Amino acid sequence: MDIQTRPEGRATVISASGKIDAMTAPSFESSISDLIGEGKLCLVLDLGAVEYISSAGLRVILASAKSLKGKSGKLLLANARGSVQEVLEISGFGTVFSIYDSLEAALEAAG
Repeated sequence: MDIQTRPEGRATVISASGKIDAMTAPSFESSISDLIGEGKLCLVLDLGAVEYISSAGLRVILASAKSLKGKSGKLLLANARGSVQEVLEISGFGTVFSIYDSLEAALEAAG
């Protein structure tokens, strides 16, 4: 898994690629925690290049969103495709998170 971050207006875009599973989830969580610790409270997770996400990856997303909510921040998800989109739908993430079809739409919603 590779993680890239960049500022985009008021938001910070986190672009992940590869697999987010039990092996990679700890570094994924650490990257997001570091951003939150730096005061980045509007995060957009670009999932366009993520091929697979396991329950460990879902747990990181939930924990990150909970941490952000406690600081009046938010986490938006964008570009979920294929099996990643299916996992998000099956797990009910669509009812908990704002999931956008494109990064542009998520950034617009972020303000």
